[in-house]
Amino acid sequence: MTGLADQRQHHWDDVYTRKTTQELTWYQPHAANSLRLIRQSGIGKDAAIIDVGGGASTLVDDLLHEGYTKLTVLDVSPTGLAASRERLGESASRVKWIEADITVVALPEQAFDLWHDRALFHFLTDPNDRTAYVVAMRRAVKTGGSVVLATFAESGPKKCSGLEIVRYRPETLQAELGNAFVLREHFAEDHRTPGGATQPFLYCLFQKRTH
Repeated sequence: MTGLADQRQHHWDDVYTRKTTQELTWYQPHAANSLRLIRQSGIGKDAAIIDVGGGASTLVDDLLHEGYTKLTVLDVSPTGLAASRERLGESASRVKWIEADITVVALPEQAFDLWHDRALFHFLTDPNDRTAYVVAMRRAVKTGGSVVLATFAESGPKKCSGLEIVRYRPETLQAELGNAFVLREHFAEDHRTPGGATQPFLYCLFQKRTH
C-alpha cells in the first residue's frame, strides 16, 4: 500500500477496534435499501457482486441468504474484514475477501455485474482519490452492469468517524461518475445510528452505458 493507504488502514482498524460492529454509526442489521436496489438492477443470483468498503457490513450475509453465489467484499481494514468472516463462520469460505485501498487496487477488467458501496465514497475528499475510484469502477464493472452507491446527502453530517466527508445530491454524484454511467433511480434514507442520531443518506442506482 501507499503511505496514504497505510494511514487509512490504521484509521479504520482503530475504529473497528474501539467499537463493536453493532456500535458503529453506519451499522444496519439488514441493508434493506441496498438489497432493494440490487434486486431492482435485475441481476441473476449467479451475477458477480463486489461490496466496496464492505468491512463488517451485514450486506454479504443477506446476499448469501438470498442465494447470490459470486460475492466479493473489499475493504482497507483487515480488522473489519475479519469481523465479517468471524460472523459468517463456515459461510465465509463462499466469499472472496480483498484487503485493499480502492484508490490504488488493481481490480480485474469487466469482472463485476454489480458494484455496491454504502458509505465509502463520501470519505474521498481529495478529487484525485475520487478520480482513481471512478477509474477503478469503470474498469471493473461490466458493460451494462450496475452500481449501487449510497453517500451522505446534502443535509447529512459534515464529519464521520473523525474524518471530513463530501455530501452529495443526485446531480453531483452523477457528475463524479461521468458519462460512462447513467442514473436510473435515487431516493433518500434517514439512517438511525445505534446511538439514536439521524443521518440523511442518498441512494443511487447507476448503469454503465453500453456504448
